[in-house]
Amino acid sequence: MGSDYPHPIIAREGWPFIAIGVVLAFVLSYFGFWIFALVAWLAVVFIVQFFRDPPRAVPAQSNAVLSPADGRVMSVERARDPYLDRDALKLSVFMNVFNVHSNRSPVDGVVRNRWYHAGSFVNAALDKASLENERNALHIVTTTGVDVTCVQIAGLVARRILCYVGPGDTLRRGQRYGFIRFGSRVDVYLPSTAAPRVAVGDVVYATSTVLAELA
Repeated sequence: MGSDYPHPIIAREGWPFIAIGVVLAFVLSYFGFWIFALVAWLAVVFIVQFFRDPPRAVPAQSNAVLSPADGRVMSVERARDPYLDRDALKLSVFMNVFNVHSNRSPVDGVVRNRWYHAGSFVNAALDKASLENERNALHIVTTTGVDVTCVQIAGLVARRILCYVGPGDTLRRGQRYGFIRFGSRVDVYLPSTAAPRVAVGDVVYATSTVLAELA
């Protein structure tokens, strides 16, 4: 992925927050409220790092399933895909507030279906978050006919899941399709024949890390 990446450096979702933070920091500095101004400037730095959105190189391996998010692997297990009602390999990536929160397609394919569920906001690190929290799921059918389910899950702090694609849209591996604000998680359900290439505790990066290989 090169210079055509649509949101280089800073995600478009972050500009309103950055603008508000900068204006507030300037006003506090202008009127001499130095302690509050320092806090405001530190908040601006935090917001900028949270909304960073760097382009990433896409691995050439054709059967690779790429990580849809930056973070730490918190689950690699055999599970039931609740959206396609099938046995699956489930991989979960937890994002803390210091990770890049742009979500990117793990495979090349077409979006067959999309499900959104409003829900609660329990800690995204808990297993029950997959079924209780606000979430947005995509059913993607790869160019070779493999079903992949990719689920954005809001966390304890996250209050907004953004998804910009729907049924009929085509995705390329590494293509940006959504964003989750302030701490969250992404689950990927693959056919049970897929082979995991990461383990619990591994640090992964959206697009550049291979989560699994399709048979």
